[in-house]
Amino acid sequence: MKTIGLVGARGHTGRELIRLLAERDDLKLAFAVSRAMDGQPVTDLAPEGPAGLLFEALSPDEVAQRQCDGVILAMPNGQAAPYVDAIEAVKPDTVIVDLSADYRFDDSWVYGLPELYGRAAITGATRISNPGCYATAGQLAVAPMREALSGPAHLFGVSGYSGAGTTPNRRNDEEALRDNLMPYALMGHIHEREMSRHLGREVRFSPHVAAFFRGIVLTVQMEFARSITAEAFRSAYETAYGDEPLIRVQDEAPEVIEGANNPGAVVGGFALSEDGRRGVMVCALDNLLKGAAVQAMQNLCLGLRLSEFEPRSA
Repeated sequence: MKTIGLVGARGHTGRELIRLLAERDDLKLAFAVSRAMDGQPVTDLAPEGPAGLLFEALSPDEVAQRQCDGVILAMPNGQAAPYVDAIEAVKPDTVIVDLSADYRFDDSWVYGLPELYGRAAITGATRISNPGCYATAGQLAVAPMREALSGPAHLFGVSGYSGAGTTPNRRNDEEALRDNLMPYALMGHIHEREMSRHLGREVRFSPHVAAFFRGIVLTVQMEFARSITAEAFRSAYETAYGDEPLIRVQDEAPEVIEGANNPGAVVGGFALSEDGRRGVMVCALDNLLKGAAVQAMQNLCLGLRLSEFEPRSA
């Protein structure tokens, strides 16, 4: 039984992680850090959590002194480094999975998107950076066709407001979002840079937030250097993901409802221009699951050399 610590447990992703950890027979949630809920039972937030476990307001040094086998950092950008430094000083072989963007551009960390960049590098790794939610959807959408591109892929994304976190702001204000679609970060969104870096191809990304709680739908426009057939377009995704249990390939363009509460992702649509030089397809996933918590669990288990998907409690 591997012991796991969770820092940033109160957020939407933290709640999902508590549930997912409870489903595993080989992982035990040893502590959950939340200053806002310090002293309250973890089961107040997540009924699936361990009975008797209380949220704690632990400092980085206190987290390190717990000496867990793995620690998941589920905090906003810019807050991971003190925890990483403290853990490295006390138990450097701890598997750390960071869900922020802090280490996604750091070559000393493994970038954990198993379906695209393989499981070999993640297996046994102790420093794993979890991809962003939009970045996961975008890379799953573009990667099978990246060698065929003649220029940047253009991505139009819409996310539920859970992606804006739990701290009140306009992008998670249900009144502001009512009957509304809110564009933001019109240039330079960090997921645009993340996708371009790891794909090795430039992308152009336009994010939006809507009034639904969870889920992402991403429509991708791609121009190809040579004409392709409809069969070749779709088969590129079948070849890439046919053996992946979390990725479903379908003819129809997936909608938000197909991504929400889905542990994986759905890709489909596959429309071509008459000359076969321009293609459009769609990816849908849950920003809190494959876009965050499920992917973190994949990375954690691979880092700990456990089964990626099993065993699970009944």
